[in-house]
Amino acid sequence: MSESAANSVLYALPQELIDLREMVARLSDEQVAPRAAAIDQSDEYPRDIRELLGSHDVLSLPFEAEYGGTGTGTLMLQIAVEELARNSAACALILMVQELGTLPIALFGSEQQKQRFLPRCAAGEWSPAFALSEPDAGSDPASLRTTAVADGEGWVINGTKNWITNAGIADFYIVFAVTDHEAKRITAFIVEADRDGFSVPKFEHKLGIHGSPTGQLVFEDVRVPAANVIGDVGRGLAVALGTLERTRLGAAAQAVGIAQGATDYAVSYAKERLAFGKPIIELQGIGFKLADMQTKTAAARELLYKACAMADRRDRAAPMYSSMAKLFASDAAMEVTVEAVQVLGGYGYVNEYPVERMMRDAKITQIYEGTNEIQRLVISRLLAR
Repeated sequence: MSESAANSVLYALPQELIDLREMVARLSDEQVAPRAAAIDQSDEYPRDIRELLGSHDVLSLPFEAEYGGTGTGTLMLQIAVEELARNSAACALILMVQELGTLPIALFGSEQQKQRFLPRCAAGEWSPAFALSEPDAGSDPASLRTTAVADGEGWVINGTKNWITNAGIADFYIVFAVTDHEAKRITAFIVEADRDGFSVPKFEHKLGIHGSPTGQLVFEDVRVPAANVIGDVGRGLAVALGTLERTRLGAAAQAVGIAQGATDYAVSYAKERLAFGKPIIELQGIGFKLADMQTKTAAARELLYKACAMADRRDRAAPMYSSMAKLFASDAAMEVTVEAVQVLGGYGYVNEYPVERMMRDAKITQIYEGTNEIQRLVISRLLAR
């Protein structure tokens, strides 16, 4: 855990949660960091890390105590994401998707759905996924083409989803499909991975977050019972937007963690690397870069923590702060990691050192959970109210 994260006294936590944060930080430094480069190079899902997080109750952080979770809230959850992302963005994403794929059920699902799915996820037995994006529908969910047609006591789903995190790993998927073409209404469904007609025929080869599978989902006459509808039929857009309003904080936390990891590594390197007879951190050109990197990271963290605290209080302004935190933190992560590569020079450009991986990983934080262009649109519309 970085010193700057530990000293965020404006967001004082009880000792129990401080201990939890320090436990996650130790796991990150002792267990995740040594695996990070290999995970990136092999691009294989780190099941050992998932089991590690499950055995230490980290995967229960997104859930209320009544469903087997810690009940410790959004701020604690995102602090844990940040600590994991300092060393591996891909491993942090395991925890992020744990929230993303279950929050629709937690916020909008029936009690039967909550009892069926949330405790097994909290225990680390099941892994979820969130399937909204399609080949021609990313930032514009109203243009979805996947359909669900009522058939007897259930529904039949047909269509394709793209860019889905946890594809092929998840035990169930939250799937959004059009159920009323004329009114352009969509509905949210739970689709178990073992349903007939469901397949994952394609996986993406990505710039970053290697080790976290991103794939295409295909639904061919996939039948689900009416009990798998989340919320009301035709109100799926509210489920999607209500979920993303909260989970974009995970992308912000991941960005802060990446930025802090890159800053810490660049500072350590600059203290050891000699040029012109002195450590390069003493050269103004490098020292000022590091000062800006630390400042941007600290500012992003403060905005993130405020947004998380507002979400925990259910503050009416939380949606705007959530978008601002995601926007600012992801832009900061991209800027900081580019500068970290520059500080290391030629060493920064080779994969023997971690900052080039951090730079590749940072880019996605500007894209998923709502692109930064969409965040600016959300913020401006909220300001116009």
